[in-house]
Amino acid sequence: MTCTTVSPLNTNDLHRIFEKLDQNGDGFVSLDELKSLLERIGIHSTHDELQALVGKTRLDLIDFLCFYDTIVKHNINGDDQIGEGENEGKDDLEGDLAKAFQVYDLNGDGYISCDELQSVLSRLGFWSEDCGKDCESMINVYDMNSDGLLDFDEFKNMMLVTNP
Repeated sequence: MTCTTVSPLNTNDLHRIFEKLDQNGDGFVSLDELKSLLERIGIHSTHDELQALVGKTRLDLIDFLCFYDTIVKHNINGDDQIGEGENEGKDDLEGDLAKAFQVYDLNGDGYISCDELQSVLSRLGFWSEDCGKDCESMINVYDMNSDGLLDFDEFKNMMLVTNP
């Protein structure tokens, strides 16, 4: 199986995420470990729903990269169906992005600040003390009006960026 990452995250970033998710260090991300991550960001699903989505009971690094790639392509293209009865399209993509934006916009003011980004990354276990400037640079790359914040359109542009 060949996967081509189509997101702003590179393979090293995804490898670090995999290692964080692999809480017991067995070289696999189990559905329980994946479910734990999703619950930390406010997404609740059953074990059966996750297994239907993932297609396995655990993912090794290659499976994880391919799964991530499939999800990103699905969200960008809006043409793959992942789940029974779903009819993905532009409106669904916009809705999914709006929900994701709300996860980061902690105070509900319509903007994502460096502190909010840092807080969410911290909750997910992906932030450490030396990452503070990284949050600023992540925002600055997509902050088109240079106000130090990401509005929804800037966030959407960031999420839809593809790497060749």
